Amino acid sequence: MAQSKEEFLEQFGGDYGYPDAPRGIDELRAADFKRLEGMVYLDHAGATLYSEAQITKDLMSNVYGNPHSQSDSSMATSDLLTSARHQVLKYFNASPRDYKCIFTSGATAALKLVGECFPWSRDSCYMYTIENHNSVLGIREYALSKGATASAVDVEEVVDPSKNHGSGSLFKVSKHSNQRRGDDMLLHNYQNGRQTAISGNNLNLFAFPSECNFSGHKFNLSLVNLIKEGNFLGTSQQQGRWMVLIDAAKGCTTEPPNLTVYPADFVVCSFYKIFGYPTGLGALIVKNEAASLLNKTYFSGGTVAASIADIDFVQKRNSIEQVLEDGTVSFLSISSLRYGFKIIDTLTISAIARHTASLAAYVRKKMMDLKHSNEKNVCIIYGQQASKVNDLKMGPTITFNLKREDGTWFGYREVEKLASLSGIHLRTGCFCNPGACAKYLGLSHSDLVSNFEAGHVCWDDNDIINGKPTGAVRISFGYMSTYEDAEELLKFLQLSFVSKAVGLNNGYMVNMDTLNLVDDWSQQAISDIRLKSITIYPVKSCQGFSVQGWPLATGGFKYDREWLLQGSGGEILTQKKVPELSSISTLIDLELGKLFLESPKRKDKLQISILENLTHLSAEVEVYGQRYEVQTYSDKVNSWFSDAIGRPCTFMRCSSSKYRSCTISGRRDRLCRDARSKLSFVNEGQLLLVSEESISDLNRRLSSSNGNGKQQVFVDAMRFRPNIVVSGSTPYSEDNWKRLNIGDAYFTSMGGCNRCQMINLYQSSGQVIRSKEPLATLASYRRQKGKILFGVLLNYEDGMDEEYDTVVEKWIKVGQEVYPSTE
Repeated sequence: MAQSKEEFLEQFGGDYGYPDAPRGIDELRAADFKRLEGMVYLDHAGATLYSEAQITKDLMSNVYGNPHSQSDSSMATSDLLTSARHQVLKYFNASPRDYKCIFTSGATAALKLVGECFPWSRDSCYMYTIENHNSVLGIREYALSKGATASAVDVEEVVDPSKNHGSGSLFKVSKHSNQRRGDDMLLHNYQNGRQTAISGNNLNLFAFPSECNFSGHKFNLSLVNLIKEGNFLGTSQQQGRWMVLIDAAKGCTTEPPNLTVYPADFVVCSFYKIFGYPTGLGALIVKNEAASLLNKTYFSGGTVAASIADIDFVQKRNSIEQVLEDGTVSFLSISSLRYGFKIIDTLTISAIARHTASLAAYVRKKMMDLKHSNEKNVCIIYGQQASKVNDLKMGPTITFNLKREDGTWFGYREVEKLASLSGIHLRTGCFCNPGACAKYLGLSHSDLVSNFEAGHVCWDDNDIINGKPTGAVRISFGYMSTYEDAEELLKFLQLSFVSKAVGLNNGYMVNMDTLNLVDDWSQQAISDIRLKSITIYPVKSCQGFSVQGWPLATGGFKYDREWLLQGSGGEILTQKKVPELSSISTLIDLELGKLFLESPKRKDKLQISILENLTHLSAEVEVYGQRYEVQTYSDKVNSWFSDAIGRPCTFMRCSSSKYRSCTISGRRDRLCRDARSKLSFVNEGQLLLVSEESISDLNRRLSSSNGNGKQQVFVDAMRFRPNIVVSGSTPYSEDNWKRLNIGDAYFTSMGGCNRCQMINLYQSSGQVIRSKEPLATLASYRRQKGKILFGVLLNYEDGMDEEYDTVVEKWIKVGQEVYPSTE
């Protein structure tokens, strides 16, 4: 890496690292961001990180009171607010004579304020660029509800600004169809007093981001002057006066709009995007003339000069800030702004822009150079590559998707999962920017509708539908990002997604793109495979217990995952959410007919009858999309579990579930009930099988990868919570088993088990420890189409006596032979 850094500094050394600041990037990072050690944070477009220098003792040494008074503490707060407003205006080079700073709870609240107070009429038009955040799109609800027209436009810069002579030909504008609400709704609104009177001097609003939060494309701020002067194509045919709104939430982190040069009417920002802290605080920078046109209906504490409770009398204050800010502003958060701005002023915003741009330019170039073994590109980057302007200005954001060697897509959730295992924090999805997402991914209206009908919603795992990505991966750099962060990302992409020629690795075929399910020993005779252990897990996510033999029921092992815990909000509790569940031990005594439970946080052992109906209420719950009828227990039982895991919960038992039919081919082709959900709170298959040989191979790999002075990692079979452990096979031969029988019990393979972070949790000295292993190592060689597979899921082919329609109970025992079939 040292040689690469030298090459990087040769090209970007004048811009990288703040050479003219009192402290360089390495010193800054070591002093104020020690918490980032071992971590690569690349989601500064979502939220940048606060510096330790911002956490001061100011609040411990000063007294700030509610500013709506005349006491000393109130006056101190008022002075602080005035100073903060001027500091914000200075950041945007906005003269206090022309602009006011309105504090809000964030950029979204500032946009909402503009939307609800703008003087819409039926002759108004709300126009916005297709690349806009949902918070900007949401303004159209106010416009349409008042009878105005809304229209999206795609704006493309087509000529070099330096060669342009101030005309609208600088941009190519593609206008989408007008949106307008139906006459019935407009009439209803009018009759209910919500229709703004038609004015001959109607007002229109144009909104665009200074920087697209999806692609990083920086919009040319000349748009402001062109629109206000009536020289912009798309607005020139609309009667009335045009006002301009800039969403600067993303762009102002490296290049705040200069409002002296580009006098927009409204600009919004959030301060956590600029310097990390405080969250929940933003601002609307509004031109005085524009502020006077806003129609604020609601009044609250601090916004009125006088009001009378029992008659219709209110007199609002003259101050624009006091009229538009509801109640008491977050003055203690506002007090911390000075420390954030102090850092920005010390480094200078121009140096921050150069520093972050150097990292983005370097990474963008390296990503475009990544090739598979067949010379096909790995990375598809959105934004700059699609533009006809070679020097299109880009922010320090790179949004991309990754392709396999065969041209299919890696899903963004797979990228996010693997990045997390590598300690890399990034963002995936559409980033609340549906227009840009559809534009760059090439998604039509019908694609978007069909994706939604297929169940896809924001933030879910449906990353590939009908062969197309539904979102993307985004990385973004902040003022404290380093070259080492960039290099770690590039190394991650190289190791995890770039395919190399397939070769033998210690006897097994390894390919970085797809998991090879045929091992090198597959032609050898199948050795003596035996059932090594049986484990039952009565309560979902709690400890299991081992047995020498156990009966099978229609849902798999009898009583396996028949109970679970539900949180106070109705959510199903698992070890992912509540690691403390792993400390609860369980045991079922079939002769006594009792379930025994123990917890280190309870002195008493809980006993529950599994034969008698001691439950209280019946209800329905949904677990992983499946509906179950359940029965709950007494408050005493619930209290025991609540103490054991440290949160309120309800203990419940599955009493019945919805049956579905499936066809099983093979022995006596027949219809059976889908046992996936019968009397068992399982995720996918009823049972999980792992082999000792696969565990041994994994431990060998873990030992090899931890030879550089790192703590030795060893996992046993129980880390994977299997029901069945077998021995005598070859590593991973279970991947190819279609059917198997143990004694006179037959099982069907449902395929590999997709592993998650849960296998990285383990107990040590009574504490739940989180690590990156073994999932990180498994990800290096057990990936298939976004899944990290280990072990196989089985469904039991129930012993239903068809003649009498009764279930024949069968047992399996440790030591029995296992007969797999690959046919």
